[in-house]
Amino acid sequence: MVEAWRITGQAEIDGYVGSRIELAVRLINTLATPFQHGRAVTPPASGADRLAAVLAAQQHLTVHPAANLLTPADADRLAEIAAELRPVFAAGDGLADAAAGLNDLLVRHHAVPNLHGSPANPLGLSFHRPDADPVDAWAADMGTALAMVIGVGQAARLGACQAGKCTLVFFDTTRNASRRFCDLSCQNRAKASAYRARRRA
Repeated sequence: MVEAWRITGQAEIDGYVGSRIELAVRLINTLATPFQHGRAVTPPASGADRLAAVLAAQQHLTVHPAANLLTPADADRLAEIAAELRPVFAAGDGLADAAAGLNDLLVRHHAVPNLHGSPANPLGLSFHRPDADPVDAWAADMGTALAMVIGVGQAARLGACQAGKCTLVFFDTTRNASRRFCDLSCQNRAKASAYRARRRA
């Protein structure tokens, strides 16, 4: 698994926060992205298909222990949350509006710092109540993690691919926050397109 919260040459973002940012990226790219790598795509539209996509996206991440209890209706709610979180990435001059939407999400899903633990596990900091349902827990955790990135002045690391017909999002871990594309294939597409434009000019 790529530890997306590790920023080269800089202090690491807490692993719990990083895993929630990665979960947000995966859910947005799976449930709320209409273009990928130059092609139009159709995100899953039924609750059952969304549920399968959500379960695949959260594999290898430590998320709410009741993830296996998610229902198709829960997956529909998570698709709505993914669409709400998407504007936070590459918000640019619209960061204040994106932050206002994020604040609203945090209130609606009852985000609250909370220490969770059990006799078998040490106490750990979470951003949701112990009795929160999985959807509220995921929304609160993802929203708080994104808010923390913005709050420490790292909003530029929440990026969206700048290649044509690609709306995938990512968390930029480069030293100087210079990443512009979701992956190498889109970077190469953009370079080829720019080269053809120069030739035509």
